[in-house]
Amino acid sequence: MRKLGIDYGTKKIGLALTDGSGIMAFPHSVIPNTPNLLKTLVTLIEKEKVKEIVIGYSLDRNGKPNAVHTAVEGLILDLTLETGLPIHLQSEQYTTQAAIRLQGKTKMTDAAAAALILDSFITSNKK
Repeated sequence: MRKLGIDYGTKKIGLALTDGSGIMAFPHSVIPNTPNLLKTLVTLIEKEKVKEIVIGYSLDRNGKPNAVHTAVEGLILDLTLETGLPIHLQSEQYTTQAAIRLQGKTKMTDAAAAALILDSFITSNKK
């Protein structure tokens, strides 16, 4: 079952996809956060036959939702209404820094962070 991982940012969105069996996560792309974001995501979901979505959630250092998390909640609502797919939240704390440590800072850093979020979800949900 193919999954989409999303690393949400106010300017850029990192995207990752799993293989067809849903067990390996790979960076896919980085797209701008524009008013067309929902349409872009729905097109990708349909094209790639995604069946589940994993979105990184952002908390401040005290464990409370921050401004980015509020925007993520809006995206979750929009994606749920548009696709009806299951959407899971996975902590995204320090994934960008981890991606930079692994590969250096590149134009695909946010996609690598999305792959780390997706991989963390897969690992924590293995049965």
